[in-house]
Amino acid sequence: MVGENEEMDVINVDKFIDFSRDEGTLDTLEKRKGVKKDLLRAKHYNLVLVCLESGQEIPSRPEPYNVCFYVLKGSGTFTIGEEKADLSQDEMVFVPANVPRGIESRERLVVLGIQEPN
Repeated sequence: MVGENEEMDVINVDKFIDFSRDEGTLDTLEKRKGVKKDLLRAKHYNLVLVCLESGQEIPSRPEPYNVCFYVLKGSGTFTIGEEKADLSQDEMVFVPANVPRGIESRERLVVLGIQEPN
């Protein structure tokens, strides 16, 4: 993880892209750890990379922080509360704290999560 010192850090996101071999719904914390990587932890925000193979899903659940999902590569369906949004490269969606959110990959998906510290 970068950003742990006061010097400038240049992040090559491609070097952090890694996909889990688990299939289907990633319904445990252990399985979700395999697809989420912390890129940066700062005072006012965190950057997290989420990498999902086609057909993998992070089931909808509430989280206690705001997050903006920005799709770097691929496409997927994002669940926000009761709504669903199909997003692909260069699209983003904001999800308020405590609103259930989930992601289902339609094709290999790489997402940057910009979130409040938690």
